[in-house]
Amino acid sequence: MGYCGLRRRVDQTGVSLLPELRYPSVNELVSSARALAAHRPGLCSFRQVGSSRAGRPLHLLSVGHAQRAVLVVAGAHANEPTGGSTLLALAERALRDRELRADTAWHFLLCADPDGASLHVTPAPRSLLDYHLGFYRPAGPEQPEWSPSVLPPDRLPPETRALMGVIDAVRPYLQVTLHGTDVGGSWVQLTKDIPGLAEPFAKSAAELHIPVETGASDAAGWPASGPGVHVMPAPGSHAAYPSMPDDARHSTWYHAHRYGGLTAVVEVPMWASDLVDDPAPHPAPAAAIRRLADRLLRDGLEVERVLADALPRPAGPEVPLLRAARWALELVPGLAADWTRTPPADTTMAYVGSVDAFGRRLPLRAAAMLLRVLRETDDRAAPRLEHLVTVWSEAFMDRFRARWVPLEHQVEHQARTVLAAARHAREGAAPRS
Repeated sequence: MGYCGLRRRVDQTGVSLLPELRYPSVNELVSSARALAAHRPGLCSFRQVGSSRAGRPLHLLSVGHAQRAVLVVAGAHANEPTGGSTLLALAERALRDRELRADTAWHFLLCADPDGASLHVTPAPRSLLDYHLGFYRPAGPEQPEWSPSVLPPDRLPPETRALMGVIDAVRPYLQVTLHGTDVGGSWVQLTKDIPGLAEPFAKSAAELHIPVETGASDAAGWPASGPGVHVMPAPGSHAAYPSMPDDARHSTWYHAHRYGGLTAVVEVPMWASDLVDDPAPHPAPAAAIRRLADRLLRDGLEVERVLADALPRPAGPEVPLLRAARWALELVPGLAADWTRTPPADTTMAYVGSVDAFGRRLPLRAAAMLLRVLRETDDRAAPRLEHLVTVWSEAFMDRFRARWVPLEHQVEHQARTVLAAARHAREGAAPRS
């Protein structure tokens, strides 16, 4: 697509879009989008579409005036930073390419959770440990896309209402939400199948040396239209992990369906591992997953002990980091039970690898966020947690033989997949009335 990645550059509009070799902040995203709109006012618009719980604005950049629309959402999860850079790359492409916008308007929600983005503070992580020392991911009810699956309609946060309002306004035939993972591979989740997407997705991943996560635990039991391209079961069908409260089928991803649209969730890794791209059958899946569940329970309990010891000391209201750490720990027992109840049929090496990563990720994230809380007060339990976060981060990297994916490759692959999804979904979409 002619896009050179995250190195600072000036495009044909004269606007410098991306900071060098790091993920842009929300303020930088806003500045770049505002400059684009100012440079091409007849083609672009830039407006505020809502406010966060803390009063931070949510902005929408629109390119083109066609009735048929694609909506691209970045920043739904604060700890998944690639999407903001990808969004700017796509906005640049939509401005350059007349054919791309000939009969399609492109709408870009710059950051769905600016409050969360203000708390995740690793724009250029040097290592997985560095990433976790600045880690933040909100509790489920505070996540814009997930909150409808865990909260009643009258208690949805303003970020969720703003996102749903944008979907209502532009009625996209395709919504794409840009996500990512720390260690693993790339995969796509679809609320409806997009025939033809699997081939360009796989080709892009291969060209950029990014493994395809063929057995993503997030999509356990889902049908696949190709390696790494998973189609969500219909609402009301059996959930693979019944204990998980945030069921994707009740998220904002399905809001586009009322207008005949669908949602694609495009995941890219920061660090790649070939362990999640092995389709071979696992020789002893039940025993392997049982061991992983036992480790998850053991690690979760270790963080719980530190939390129980520290809880009497922090003063004042419970901060978002502490709420998020509690939320993660509360998921541990049920998830471990789900894993051991009935492993999927034909369990692959890739699926066990994905479960292994998930099992390491959950207590590590809880420990990292709790560490940030305790460091604020110089609590005596902080060194104990710092040791856990350090050891677990290093073990995660070693076990998965993880390698950094160049930032420009993360962005390029995600952008290519969005464009392929838009092209193939458009071919199957009904004309707008």
